[in-house]
Amino acid sequence: MNQLSDRINSLSTSATLAMAAKARELRAEGKDIIGLSLGEPDFNTPDFVKEAAIKAVNDNYNSYTPVDGYVELKDAIITKFKRDNKLTYSRAQIVVSTGAKQALFNIASVMLNAGDEVILPCPYWVSYSDIVKLNEGVPVEVTTDIKNDFKMTAEQLSAAITPRTKMIWYSSPCNPSGSVYSKEELRAIADVLQEHPNIYVVSDEIYEHINFIGGHYSMAQFDDMYHRTITVNGVSKAFAMTGWRIGYIGAPDWIARACNKIQGQVTSGANCIAQRAVISALEADPSQIQYMVDEFKERRQLILGLLDEVEGFETNEPEGAFYVFPNVSAHFGKTIKGKTINNASDMALFLLEEANVATVTGEAFGNPNCIRISYAASQEQIMEAIRRIKVALS
Repeated sequence: MNQLSDRINSLSTSATLAMAAKARELRAEGKDIIGLSLGEPDFNTPDFVKEAAIKAVNDNYNSYTPVDGYVELKDAIITKFKRDNKLTYSRAQIVVSTGAKQALFNIASVMLNAGDEVILPCPYWVSYSDIVKLNEGVPVEVTTDIKNDFKMTAEQLSAAITPRTKMIWYSSPCNPSGSVYSKEELRAIADVLQEHPNIYVVSDEIYEHINFIGGHYSMAQFDDMYHRTITVNGVSKAFAMTGWRIGYIGAPDWIARACNKIQGQVTSGANCIAQRAVISALEADPSQIQYMVDEFKERRQLILGLLDEVEGFETNEPEGAFYVFPNVSAHFGKTIKGKTINNASDMALFLLEEANVATVTGEAFGNPNCIRISYAASQEQIMEAIRRIKVALS
């Protein structure tokens, strides 16, 4: 008899983690798999951050941490928000969590009641929808198009709002599309929301510094949206610290207090050594990680040029993050090497089995016509991966 809860039985497995696990299995069998599925920089954590962690160990940081984070870390976050985003927060508005994913789950837990709707511009990060569902909310997907760089327009937002709409969640730069909302595009969305004062915004800015157009804008920068916006960020991507598991929010103080309350009953405070290291990361000038951004930009141009030569792959130019999100629907209905490709999931599986390249189906991100390809890999691996894809599809 199945004794598991309906909640867990209805939960989807993370498609990105599932594909990474499948790739590991195939490698264990001796296959030469190139992994372009995980959103993880292939750089090492900067030395000055590692040194701060070593110092914390030697200084005997080993006790429980405050639920919402060390005061020194919260002050570093406040300084970072002011320096990079022109946002002013107090300590009471900051909550440090075990990764940005926990921060998002906290937000959903304290903001959503059963039946509340959350608008998700598609494509969206793979966990948004399930986090909303786990907290009894209803994801409302707004379909975007590659020709508009996968960005939701103000008109689309207006059409999606109902009396049940409670929140909007989006990421900029976007995972999986790499799209970056401009100040003007965010202002147009904010103008729509002025007619709906009870709708709150979650602005996921985890890829903020991996930006190739030189301008990052936060919804909370608008005075009329500051008190309705929860800004989510962390150090996983820009500082190559995915395994350190530190994320944080800047939010209205009443929302921050609620997130602190629920976190206190679930995980308590985040890891003590990681928190001390992140103080060093956030106090550093962003120029110290520019070498990673420059390399990602080179890889973007490389992979876009190579994908232009792959028949049936339609791409746009992502403005941030380290993903391309090609539309592969031109291949749907085709049978290649005895395998019929009916959707993006079939395509991702085909590329894994026939090209030994791991990607992720766009269906997991709310777009059934695309696949996500990460270029957080060496240029040599990128060139070989796209060569294999081209050969497999030909």
